[in-house]
Amino acid sequence: MWWPFRRNKFKNLNREDLVNSICELERQERTVEAEVYQKLKEIDALIDKGKKEKSKDLQLFYAKKISHLNEEKQTCIERGMYLLYNIRLMNKLKEAYDSNTFFKTQTKVPLSELLVDQKRLAKFLNKALQTRIASEDVLTSADELFTEVQSAYELNQPIYGIGKTEDEILTLFEKENVLNDQKDLLEENAEPIKKKKIKMEE
Repeated sequence: MWWPFRRNKFKNLNREDLVNSICELERQERTVEAEVYQKLKEIDALIDKGKKEKSKDLQLFYAKKISHLNEEKQTCIERGMYLLYNIRLMNKLKEAYDSNTFFKTQTKVPLSELLVDQKRLAKFLNKALQTRIASEDVLTSADELFTEVQSAYELNQPIYGIGKTEDEILTLFEKENVLNDQKDLLEENAEPIKKKKIKMEE
């Protein structure tokens, strides 16, 4: 039910309070964002551990930790989105406050005085339009020139492409990975033979 003597909360709205509220919300949002990045860092570290780990039990343990961290990360993201939405609305309220203040203070030169002389107004608007068109033509011409020159540019292969040296290093990396895999496989196969030999010597 509406009461005629109900107090208007917006009547005594203060810009400083709005700005302080927005700053506080943004601070909270940054804290939440930092928490999300921390969770992602922990998740990436656990994924790397899990990839290197041979024990299935430990892999399962890491998987469960990752799952738990993912849930926490999702909660943080949802909080962050809530804060962002709140910040957006508070900024809209601040913009409305600023607009209201702006139009209230624009009383030194009443608009009616500027708009009375229609002929001079038309002349002014046409001149302003011609100035704008001329300025835009300069910009679009320059933009077209930029585009034309840029389109003729080809990627510098020695800087950005894969040269002979880089290709050799990449091949070395690939071979190193293959050798490591083969070494691990040989060690795994050699272990039972070594144990068998020791047993026979005994």
